[in-house]
Amino acid sequence: LKEENAILRSKINKLQILSETQADKMRKLEKKLEENKIKEEKEAQDLEAMVQHVEQNLQLMTKRAVKAENSTAKLRQENALLQAELRNSKLENEELRAGQAGLAAAKQNAEVALQHLLQVTTSSRASIRQLLSGAESLQLVADLLKSIDRISEVSEDGQ
Repeated sequence: LKEENAILRSKINKLQILSETQADKMRKLEKKLEENKIKEEKEAQDLEAMVQHVEQNLQLMTKRAVKAENSTAKLRQENALLQAELRNSKLENEELRAGQAGLAAAKQNAEVALQHLLQVTTSSRASIRQLLSGAESLQLVADLLKSIDRISEVSEDGQ
């Protein structure tokens, strides 16, 4: 009976040691799980902050693109007006040549109109280049947002 008691005590000690070992493992796993949850929450917050930053950049680029489009439209109108002025100056020039009066003034008017037209043409080209650059930036941001959506989907599937 004493021998059986000793064997049972030994088994009880072994089971207690095993139980403590398993309890330690469980505490470590719970701690690791909590760390992973915290890490995941931080990553989600970082991702949300990045999305907000990208959205702000997208809004800013959209505003810049709209401004460039408005500027381009205004420059096109000015260009059309200057071309009409140039045509009128040419007609006036032709009339003056026919009458042989005021030829120098008509040439000067035509030259001024031509200079204005060249300036507007140059400005229009720069604005169009700026608009194209803005459109490329918007496309880049849209692609980035698509990538973020894919990352979010992969994260949800990975849970």
